[in-house]
Amino acid sequence: MKIPQAAPMKRSRRGVPAVMATAALLLAATACAPSTASAPSTPSGDPAGNGAGVPALAVNNAAAQLLPEPIRATKVLRVAIPTNEPPTQFYREGTQDMTGTNPDIARLLGEALGVKVEIQVANFDSIIPGIAAGRYDMTVSSMTPTEKRMEVLDFVDYMQMGNSIAVAKGNPQGIADQHALCGRKLGLLTGSYQLTVNVPEYDEACTAAGKDTIQRSEFQDTRQAISALTSGRLDAVLADSPILNFAATQNPQIEIAAKYDFTPVGVGMPKDSGLVKSVSAALSGVIKSDSYLKVLGKYGLESSAITDARVNFAQ
Repeated sequence: MKIPQAAPMKRSRRGVPAVMATAALLLAATACAPSTASAPSTPSGDPAGNGAGVPALAVNNAAAQLLPEPIRATKVLRVAIPTNEPPTQFYREGTQDMTGTNPDIARLLGEALGVKVEIQVANFDSIIPGIAAGRYDMTVSSMTPTEKRMEVLDFVDYMQMGNSIAVAKGNPQGIADQHALCGRKLGLLTGSYQLTVNVPEYDEACTAAGKDTIQRSEFQDTRQAISALTSGRLDAVLADSPILNFAATQNPQIEIAAKYDFTPVGVGMPKDSGLVKSVSAALSGVIKSDSYLKVLGKYGLESSAITDARVNFAQ
């Protein structure tokens, strides 16, 4: 079923030192694991026909001319993306080739800008410090634009997704929605929107109702969280809908108890770097293309399509 687009709610290599202190403050409240960077994956336009490539997309010359000079000179975009999160980002079986909606959207963006995309694998909570340190030019990692993140990053919307709550098969705890999470043992991705924004709001509601707050357990990827769920160490897992919905089709030991809060996610890049101008111009064309719909359809995520590449709309 088509989900309508949600309404807005309430490095370059230049400018890196100015954001490092703010980025450190931003991440201070979360665990910050070291990056697990690997060799870059196959660049966009892979001719092997093995699933790593994306549909052809013409260069948007106007957008390419807006690229910061260092990227125009190297013709390379270093894009930070986590892994082990199918269908949004994962290695093709038996390879080190990254695939999924996020790598493929990054590749479409690279085609539109006429540059090579080098995907650098990183733990989600290490991406913002990595951008601040100049290791990456941007991220395409299902990152929700929040006011806090927008202190150090600019964002351009590229797709939408919601939250899902996964539970053990048969839902033994009777968890019907997010309001039933009070006092429960809940698995969350370190640094995620669910951990940093959703759960604090839920805890406030729990306290107001005289109930226990949520017992949080953090994981570097939802595969680990699902393992904890199926072994009985968790009552539920809260994460992005595409990831948990896909996991439920692959693992007969879990099911989805609730899906809600569909909102856009954005490409993130250093604040005031100038890169946002070229990315927003390119993405405006990308999301209107057949290639964009083909990429989403490849992973069964047609309902995640958006029609407006909005810039810096906080969720």
